[in-house]
Amino acid sequence: MKRRAFLAGGGAVVLAAGGFAVWRTDAMADESFEVSLSEAEWRERLTPEQFAVLREEATERAFSSPLNDEHREGLYHCAGCDQALYSSGTKFESGTGWPSFWAPLDDAVATKTDFKLVYPRTEVHCDRCGGHLGHIFDDGPEPTGKRHCLNGVALTFRPAAA
Repeated sequence: MKRRAFLAGGGAVVLAAGGFAVWRTDAMADESFEVSLSEAEWRERLTPEQFAVLREEATERAFSSPLNDEHREGLYHCAGCDQALYSSGTKFESGTGWPSFWAPLDDAVATKTDFKLVYPRTEVHCDRCGGHLGHIFDDGPEPTGKRHCLNGVALTFRPAAA
């Protein structure tokens, strides 16, 4: 079995089993963010699932987020620092099992390349606290052609004022 198939298959087995896939990295440890807390402070602030995704770059189980079915107008915020990240106007149904958007709000997210599945992917994170949100793919709708595939547990939704 080729290494790539083995690693990708192993990750799929973990996700299919209903767990969180966790690959701890310190790639962003040297970066400075406006909101910067100790591990203990993050653990106190976040649920265990939020901590796994936002701080340890885990992936939540597909189709597990209630935000997949959220269709009201409003903003999606970082669950770690409450920064507004995405507008409901850019959310779309991707069929992937995770909330998907074709663009973030201006100056809300940053990216880096990760190789956790051997091949390069574009990771997206909150530019205020560095929290891992998900990944960006090139199979989204116009006008950007991008799919920001996000972990719902990394987000909180705030409906627009009526």
